[in-house]
Amino acid sequence: MPPFSIRVVVLIAFALIVFLLIGLALWTYVKAAEIEKRFPPAGEMIDVGGYALHAVHVPRPAGADLPALVFIHGASGNLLDQMKPFRPALEGRAEMLFIDRPGHGWSQRGGAANATPDGQAAAIARAMEIKGISQAIVIGHSFGAAIAASFALEYPQMTAGLVFLAPATHPWPGGVSWYYDLASMPVIGSVFAHTLALPAGMTRLESGSACVFAPNPTPDDYITATAPALVLRPAAFRNNAIDVANLKPYVTTVSSRYSEIKVPTVIITGDSDSVVLAHIHSEGLARDIEDAKLLWLKNLGHKPDHVTTELAVRAIERVAGLDVDLAAAARKAEAAIADDHATCP
Repeated sequence: MPPFSIRVVVLIAFALIVFLLIGLALWTYVKAAEIEKRFPPAGEMIDVGGYALHAVHVPRPAGADLPALVFIHGASGNLLDQMKPFRPALEGRAEMLFIDRPGHGWSQRGGAANATPDGQAAAIARAMEIKGISQAIVIGHSFGAAIAASFALEYPQMTAGLVFLAPATHPWPGGVSWYYDLASMPVIGSVFAHTLALPAGMTRLESGSACVFAPNPTPDDYITATAPALVLRPAAFRNNAIDVANLKPYVTTVSSRYSEIKVPTVIITGDSDSVVLAHIHSEGLARDIEDAKLLWLKNLGHKPDHVTTELAVRAIERVAGLDVDLAAAARKAEAAIADDHATCP
């Protein structure tokens, strides 16, 4: 083939790739707008100093028997993921604050400090102050547990207690999934997030959720009630990837300080969690935080917030100082899921 023909082929191929990427970017823009229309903000925007966090604040009810509760969602999530199980279970018992972490759900990202858990903890502390919450039990699921631990380290006077659900808080062997590394990279990460991430992610919403829940079944309304599709929007996808990519180096440094945490703590984890290594994170917290109570359940996956909500509520009550038989509650929860056998597609 003559040299000029090779150049023509290369140029044509390059043009086709460019047109494909433009088409994917336009499709992503349209689909992201559809996702936002389907899942609009559920709460209020709180200005925390130059940017706003989206939150649902449930004021303290008359006759409340629990202190204020602050819920922090995990990676790829938003506040609906915690609000769906916990608001109905605790309505009328406590003031509650459900927050979209910076750059997730409907919250704005803020500055570079919010790329690590300590920065996000500071944003949450500011939101609490604005809503008049001087102290709270902080409940963190998965990635949110790293923020909860950082919150307790940096704001001990605001931390009444901690409940960790399937936590990710300690350094682990290996890295993270390739798409997190790719999406967190400068330039190429933004291109990926604006072109390929959403169409690929839409095909994995149901199967991905099933893998997170397995061996426990995914609730029938989970996708529609908790809006995991919000993370597929380009900016949210990039923020999520940066958070996850930064987590291991962050906890490698900060986990050595967990012994400084001196508040009542309960950890709920499962022996069938395929997302995080419970023997590293949950056992690590139980080792590092004095008098922390670890509840290790057989046949529980990565979603104790949804699968064993009642046990999580008992843990909150125990942290609040109520007389609760956690061992009995754990046995009851374990019996309820003993026959679960959902699989990861």
